[in-house]
Amino acid sequence: MDTQLSIAFIGGGNMASALASGLAGKTCPAGNLHAIDPTPAVQDAWRARGATAAGAPDAALQACRVWIYAVKPQQLREAVAATRAWLQPGTLVISVAAGIRADTLSGWLGEPGSPWQNLVRCMPNTPALVGAGVTGLAALPGVDRAGRELAERLLGSVGQVVWVDDDVALDAVTALSGSGPAYVFLFLEALIAGGVAVGLSPDQARQLALGTLDGATRLAAQSDDPPSVLRERVTSKGGTTAAALQVFQQADLAAIVRQAIEAAAQRSRELASEFGK
Repeated sequence: MDTQLSIAFIGGGNMASALASGLAGKTCPAGNLHAIDPTPAVQDAWRARGATAAGAPDAALQACRVWIYAVKPQQLREAVAATRAWLQPGTLVISVAAGIRADTLSGWLGEPGSPWQNLVRCMPNTPALVGAGVTGLAALPGVDRAGRELAERLLGSVGQVVWVDDDVALDAVTALSGSGPAYVFLFLEALIAGGVAVGLSPDQARQLALGTLDGATRLAAQSDDPPSVLRERVTSKGGTTAAALQVFQQADLAAIVRQAIEAAAQRSRELASEFGK
């Protein structure tokens, strides 16, 4: 644990709280965390975990080695304007705000003609709330090796991390893993409904569906074989699995999923253009 590391969260909501839970007492002491959030109940929750909190940006930001912006994208420009007076030359800025490109944020943080370069943009997903997230990270060229390692350690406190090259790749991350939990939940809903339709109780169908998704993804993660091979091993010619897969193939499930991810990536690009104005 690094007792010298201090971290400010600008925005103290669910994602910031999840990160704090993964960091406090492990990466740094809880007292080294400082949250800025206008909601009194949110401030109280941070103080209850041993952190400090304030309703508006304050001088405590100046002493924090890392700033993590965890506000809604439409609030980020205002948050930057309210905090940048306390930005120090060595501050590592991490953004988990969706839709705001790194070059846009670096321009807001820096001076005219001199954008802020010590910046890592991240795209976590909601399973981070239970320590099982996966986060895509992209760093500007001004982030040194130590800064990249620190960002990886912080976001790794709530799950896996995957480095990508730039904002374009983060649009793809957004479409796959950022939005991906919703796709899984939709499939989970369908599995449960299908189980009920063939005679299971809702509780039985839910337990079986959850266990199946959990077990299958664990098997895929631990196996050296690709998912296609694992699928083939479950599928006997003329059997029950083959009958079900034929329905998926007739509907061209692979094409549907690809089109959905492409639509999400395109919307990510559109939102970045809207928010960056």
